[in-house]
Amino acid sequence: IPAWAKDPAVGHKLINARAETAAVKPAFRAAFSKRRCLVPADGFYEWWREGSVRQPWLIARCDGGPMVLAGLWERWRVPEGAALRGSLAERRPGEVVETFTILTSEASATMRALHDRMPVILPAEAFGPWLSGEDVRLGPAPEDWLAMHRVALRVNNPRNDDPECVVPLVAT
Repeated sequence: IPAWAKDPAVGHKLINARAETAAVKPAFRAAFSKRRCLVPADGFYEWWREGSVRQPWLIARCDGGPMVLAGLWERWRVPEGAALRGSLAERRPGEVVETFTILTSEASATMRALHDRMPVILPAEAFGPWLSGEDVRLGPAPEDWLAMHRVALRVNNPRNDDPECVVPLVAT
């Protein structure tokens, strides 16, 4: 949620930021300049339509290790009289809410089978320079870094937050 937002709902449209334009887009330029972060992840999901089904796929590192995504963070102060819902419903005027977005780039050749964009995955040597505000390559991950497999449709329900969400789907 950008600091200047009157309504936190604007944040729903800003869950990802294009690496190619984040430095100049009003919603992201201040964070790109001053508030960069690292987002650890075991993997990420992408969906592909198979007939009438939106089939989730898990994308993770080939070696099973964690990945670190390039992110930007913001501080938003709850304005007086704001009508808040969901996880923000209990927040009071003046309270600070910290949020983040993940940078995306064009997809690697492997990922393009599912989507034309993917999160920017930083190599370990880029962590310090990224956090220091230096120029860092924000392109797709090398082809040999990632593997992907279909997972059960249970991923489509946020109440399902357990190890079963990453188990490869076996065709029946």
